[in-house]
Amino acid sequence: MPPEAPEQGPPKPRILLADDDRVGRRILERLFALRGYDVVVAADGAEAWRILEADDAPRMAILDWSMPGLEGVDVCRRVRARGDRPYTYLLLLTGKHASSDLVEALDAGADDFISKPFSVDELVARVRAGQRVLDLQSALLDAQERMRVLATHDALTGEWNRGAILGMLEYELARARREGTSVAVVLADIDRFKLVNDTHGHDAGDAVIRHTVARMKSSIRTTDRIGRYGGEEMLVVLPDCPPGDLRTVAERARAAVADAVVLHGGSALSVTISLGAAASGHRAGVTAASLVTEADRALYRAKNGGRNRVELANVAPALALASGQ
Repeated sequence: MPPEAPEQGPPKPRILLADDDRVGRRILERLFALRGYDVVVAADGAEAWRILEADDAPRMAILDWSMPGLEGVDVCRRVRARGDRPYTYLLLLTGKHASSDLVEALDAGADDFISKPFSVDELVARVRAGQRVLDLQSALLDAQERMRVLATHDALTGEWNRGAILGMLEYELARARREGTSVAVVLADIDRFKLVNDTHGHDAGDAVIRHTVARMKSSIRTTDRIGRYGGEEMLVVLPDCPPGDLRTVAERARAAVADAVVLHGGSALSVTISLGAAASGHRAGVTAASLVTEADRALYRAKNGGRNRVELANVAPALALASGQ
């Protein structure tokens, strides 16, 4: 048997060391490499700025104030002028000692300032403090992203929730009005869903909802959006979908669900959906609410017509308007 690959530990923290003094730069490089850092070096301010501009730039940088090309304080100003990049912790090394120099460094965007000659232990401690700041920021950003996902996604299916999918429909309708295109919606409801819950339990019902959403999503374009509208209802938003294509799209989603079964608790559950669909065409005054209402009325007809079927709303008027008749 081939030997097992060694376990990969956490990635090393990366740090940029920028100093035009080759000996001092080499000492710092060894100092931080021995402490587990992935060290990147630059011999002047211009090279340091090129490194910090890269997509994979280190998040921590120790910059000598006095360097040819760009001084460390100038690099700080350039880094802080960017507003769309992850935060970089900047520490300035300098032979300056006046309080006015400290003020200039902080105003330029430096996070910390240490005067030469410095204690190695103090420098290492300040870098560790900077790393804690970066770690805390990463944790806060992760928490913020989790909250954003919870606010916009359905916990059961992982897809968009009602508020988010309706917001996307509003956006696409506004875009369609500007560009003279059409937006369509498909509202789908799982047939006889209460019977699934009553016969097989709510866990089976949850499995059926997840299955239905996954199968419907597999049948639509990557530019389309699907969300859980409520209970066992799903709403699909179809940008740039002409009214004449709507039945084909909805039938493809219906077939994707009907052609598969849900395996749960040793049972194979057949699932079908009824769908109502509506398109904005080039009609004036169509809103998200009115378009969903049209699709809901069509869905009601699909249920009354025998289930596992597609019904369209307002296709003829929309087509007439789209063709200028």
